[in-house]
Amino acid sequence: MDLAKSLGAERILRLPQGPVKIYERGSGPPIVFVHGLFVNAAAWRKVVPRLSEKYRCITADWPFGGHQEPMNPDADLTPTGIADTIADVLDHLGLQNVTLVGNDGGGMLSQLVVTRRPRRLARLVLTPCDTYENFPPPLFDYLCWMARTPGAGALTRRILRIPQARYVYARSRIGYGSLTVDPIDTELIDHYLFGITHSADVMRDSLKFLRAVNNRYTLDAAAQFSSVSVPVLIAWAPEDKIFPYSEAQRLAADFPTSQSEAIHGSRTWVAEDQPDRTALLIDEFVQRTIGTEQRSGR
Repeated sequence: MDLAKSLGAERILRLPQGPVKIYERGSGPPIVFVHGLFVNAAAWRKVVPRLSEKYRCITADWPFGGHQEPMNPDADLTPTGIADTIADVLDHLGLQNVTLVGNDGGGMLSQLVVTRRPRRLARLVLTPCDTYENFPPPLFDYLCWMARTPGAGALTRRILRIPQARYVYARSRIGYGSLTVDPIDTELIDHYLFGITHSADVMRDSLKFLRAVNNRYTLDAAAQFSSVSVPVLIAWAPEDKIFPYSEAQRLAADFPTSQSEAIHGSRTWVAEDQPDRTALLIDEFVQRTIGTEQRSGR
């Protein structure tokens, strides 16, 4: 089965920093989704069909470890560099009044977009994600150390090309295993890890990002939350162990116009564990705030 089929029409945007594969489905107010590290647009495959009858849903394989089209060798793949790539895609598509939805590391990137280049945004949805001091989460700090170790990337590629090694690692606590209630299937694992196992250049991109990880990015963004003018929905999973619910409460207190909602029965990947609830909260939030951009002159 084509995991991206439910995401809609596929095309490649050629940006100065490199190619970005995007998918579009539906029409109406635009919603742009930002996935986390070592996954890709397929992370939203269960949510997009639930929203595309009312909205123009745009997903992308952001250059964040799960992409299959390598970026240019000189591309800026720091957190701010990837956030700028997201903003550049919004510019390239000429989008206005965008609802930006971020999860996991994509929520961190969304915080950087809303505090650095918010011109095209009308609202922001943050689901469990890196924020404040928790970037990277302690459980995944080993990835940053690995990225700084000579030869580790090439060795990791060779190991992950072995199917049994790939599946055992992906389902482990330090792989994807802590991020969902139920283990993800082998087809999804293969899809997410195809880029780094088949392309040295995609692995190069991934290591560039990991070497740049530092919570100064999230702390700098947090220092600007009080000046964010768009409404923000914090839709968090109380049972998540990677991103505690206390961080959702902190976010809700720091953004001037925010609301909080719980997504029970889920860990970090709410779009995987609870797609119905996730889509419903996004829809209700957009409908409640649909006039905000006109009132604020956006």
